[in-house]
Amino acid sequence: MQELYKEIHMYLNQEEEIPFKTFDNYYKRVIKYFNEHADEFDEEHVWKALFISENVMSNADGRSKEVSDQKESKKYKKMSKRLTLWAQNFAARLARKGYNEEQMNARFEKMFEDYETFKNE
Repeated sequence: MQELYKEIHMYLNQEEEIPFKTFDNYYKRVIKYFNEHADEFDEEHVWKALFISENVMSNADGRSKEVSDQKESKKYKKMSKRLTLWAQNFAARLARKGYNEEQMNARFEKMFEDYETFKNE
């Protein structure tokens, strides 16, 4: 999980957009990891998974509207839909732990600061 979390921070803080192939590869690794391990995530992993899924989802959604290639656009839409389900799952798990939407948003925003710890590694 930590490597996927670190990687999303690196992508989010790059000057240029990553190519479709790189994006697709990352998405597939995330989905595989979630499918194999989500049931055993502790609270910290759920937060990181929510951060990853929300960011990949919103990027995929944005890209689906920007690309001219219809095939790519469909793939981005599929990614966004699938990660929306995961994001809802993780948010619901945090809600069951007692977090409200305001607390989740605050924590989520604070997680963007984690890039500072990764950028010099």
